[in-house]
Amino acid sequence: MNHNNSLNSIKDEINNKVKIVVVSKTRSEKEILDIYKKGHKNFGENKVQEILEKHEKLPKDIRWHFIGHLQTNKVRYIIPFISLIHSVDSIKLLKEINKRAKAKNKVINCLIQVKIANEESKYGFKINEISDVISYASELENILIKGLMGMATNTDNNNLIDREFKLLNKEFKKYKSKIFNVLSMGMSNDYKLAISNESNMIRLGSIIFGRK
Repeated sequence: MNHNNSLNSIKDEINNKVKIVVVSKTRSEKEILDIYKKGHKNFGENKVQEILEKHEKLPKDIRWHFIGHLQTNKVRYIIPFISLIHSVDSIKLLKEINKRAKAKNKVINCLIQVKIANEESKYGFKINEISDVISYASELENILIKGLMGMATNTDNNNLIDREFKLLNKEFKKYKSKIFNVLSMGMSNDYKLAISNESNMIRLGSIIFGRK
C-alpha cells in the first residue's frame, strides 16, 4: 500500500483546517519516515515505551501526540518532548502532568478526554464533569487545556456515532476560545462523520498504513 498516496488523497478531500495525526503505534521507523519525508510531522502513539524509542531514533522535529491511556507513573518520561496529550481522563493525571511539567519548566498542551461512548473499554470524564475539570485545570500553571477529545462507540451504527459526535461538539462550543480550539474526534472508520460534526483533529492509522 502506498502510504503517501492514501494520506494525500485524504488531505485532498478534507478541509485544510482539519489536522491529521497519523497513528503510528506498532509501525516501523521506516513506515513513519516514509510519511515524514513527504512533510507530515504529527504522529500519535499510545504506549510510553514505544514513543520513547521512536522519539530517540526518529527526526527531532516530529510532533509526538500521546493518544492512549496514560498512567501517572509514566508521565515523567514523555514530558520533555511531547507535543500534545490527548487523553487526560482524571484529576490525578492532571496533577501529575502539572507536577512533572513544572519540574522541567515546561507548559504541556493537553486535551480533556470525554467519555461519549457507553463501552467499558473507553476512558474519560463524564459530560457533566467537563466544566469543573476545565476550572480546575485553569489553576494549574504548567498545563494548557487546548480542547476536548472523544472516541465514538466501535460500531457500524452511524446514527449512534453521529449522536455521540454531536454531543461532544455541543460541549466543545460552550468553551471554545482562541486557545481552547481543538476538537479531536474521528478515526479511520468514522473520520468523515467526525468532520461533518466539526472535528478539527482526526487520528488516522489503518486507513493510511493498511491493516496488519
